[in-house]
Amino acid sequence: MEKATFAGGCFWCMVTPFDELPGIEGIVSGYAGGETENPSYEDIKTGTTGHREVVQITFEPDIFPYEKLLELYWQQIDPTDVEGQFHDRGPQYRTAIFYHNELQMEQAIESKKKLEQSGIFKKPIVTDILPAAPFYPAEDYHQDFHKKNPDEYKLDRKKSGRDEFIKEHWD
Repeated sequence: MEKATFAGGCFWCMVTPFDELPGIEGIVSGYAGGETENPSYEDIKTGTTGHREVVQITFEPDIFPYEKLLELYWQQIDPTDVEGQFHDRGPQYRTAIFYHNELQMEQAIESKKKLEQSGIFKKPIVTDILPAAPFYPAEDYHQDFHKKNPDEYKLDRKKSGRDEFIKEHWD
């Protein structure tokens, strides 16, 4: 098993694209990339801890390779937005790929180059590629939010504009 850690704005919206795919063994919403130890959601939403909302995915690379995770990741975000994602604004919602080993770093850099060269986006790709940072799981009520609170999740996702963006750029 390996881990992949992605920041893509609201972590609620970053769970569902990877959920229940073959080779995905688990997805945990949490925080990474900041200085504060054991941050809470209240700490994170101030935008002052340096952390980003992330999902950490445990996966079997022989079944679902990291390259496929990267491909799916890029299709969930606006990689040109340096201020956050969709209606979620602030540094805690900036995009990033946190790599866990040298091969992941190389694959992440290569996938970013391919996206830049694809011409899909007219603005520069600003998603950071960073070494894995300490990961702190989010509070229980954030885990599997889409399953525990499906109506609230669907409403928030609809209001965000994420689905329209994905459809415009990827469908």
